Parts: sequence; C-alpha cells; structure tokens
Amino acid sequence: MIRTCLVVDDSRVIRKVAGRIIEDMGYEVAEAGDGMEALAWCRAAMPDAILLDWNMPVMNGIEFLKALRAEPEGKTPNVVFCSVENDPARIAEALDAGADEYIMKPFDGEIILSKLSMVGAAR
Repeated sequence: MIRTCLVVDDSRVIRKVAGRIIEDMGYEVAEAGDGMEALAWCRAAMPDAILLDWNMPVMNGIEFLKALRAEPEGKTPNVVFCSVENDPARIAEALDAGADEYIMKPFDGEIILSKLSMVGAAR
C-alpha cells in the first residue's frame, strides 16, 4: 500500500527539500502552498501524514489544522508541525489544535524520520 504525505508550506524550496526526504522514506508526496490549498487536497484524498508549516498566507497552519480535524476523516492523518516558532506556548497551541508532533526549522531527514516514527507514520 502506498502511503501519502502532504507537505504544506508557502516556501517552494522547503516543500521540495521535505518532499525529497519523505519520498526516500517510501511515501508518495503531494504539496500545497497554503492551508486552503491543503484543505482542498485533503477533501479530495485524505493523506496518511501531513508536514505542516505555521506561517502561511490565505490560511495558516493552525487554522488549517482546526479545519482538518473537523472534517469527517480529518482525525486520520498524522500531522507534524514544522515551523520556526519556538515559544513553548506556541508549540502547546499547535499540539492543542491537533498536531501529533512538532519539528523546529531548520530540519533534516533524521529529524523528520524520528518525528514520523514517534507518531507511528514512518515505515
């Protein structure tokens, strides 16, 4: 079974770097540039995992996450927030909104693999 991971970030470079790392883990990767685009993608085909940025135009990561978790199958994907936000209160806000784990930018493949493993989404 092919597992899918949606990488949601307004930076095309971050999406490409994260996408390459996640493809190497055996996932099929999809990309979205903001929360609204990601929500449309999830409504069409719910992914197994989501790597999610916080600060994006149109709909930010927290708004997207709350909307996702309210969707009929929205509790299914493992969501790993990936952001420069390092204030413990902000991290708690992300986890309270429904994130499964949190990664600080910059990240590398080892960190992504470790966090996806922690939430049961790595192979």
